[in-house]
Amino acid sequence: MARRLRIVLPIVALVAIASALAACGTEGISSSVTPPYKPGAVLFAQRCGGCHTLSPAGTQGTSVNKKDRERTDGPNLNKRKESVPCVLYAIRNGGFSGAIMPQNIVTGNEASEVARFVSKYAGSNAQTTVQPPGSGSP
Repeated sequence: MARRLRIVLPIVALVAIASALAACGTEGISSSVTPPYKPGAVLFAQRCGGCHTLSPAGTQGTSVNKKDRERTDGPNLNKRKESVPCVLYAIRNGGFSGAIMPQNIVTGNEASEVARFVSKYAGSNAQTTVQPPGSGSP
């Protein structure tokens, strides 16, 4: 029995330490996100947060340091105001360039929930609205 305890105890300790470290740096969904937008915030955090920054979703996917930026870093949506049609366009077409972002990363009602959430909460530091190609001026 003592031998099993000597084997199990370090494993349990490692799992506890790994769990604690995995939680470091995560913010979670902000309490400022109102209930109608929570499903979109959760989906955004799960599917988009690795590449995009948006504080209400608790995501930090965009590097702020030019030296650390990667090709897959998406726009910082704290600084970029978006409309529902623009977000849906980007979701369906893999962003505006179609080069990095996967097309249809969310679809159907989930895409609409993400678009409504992003449209509502993106751009807290924005100066202008970005339009999809060919949509004319705002």
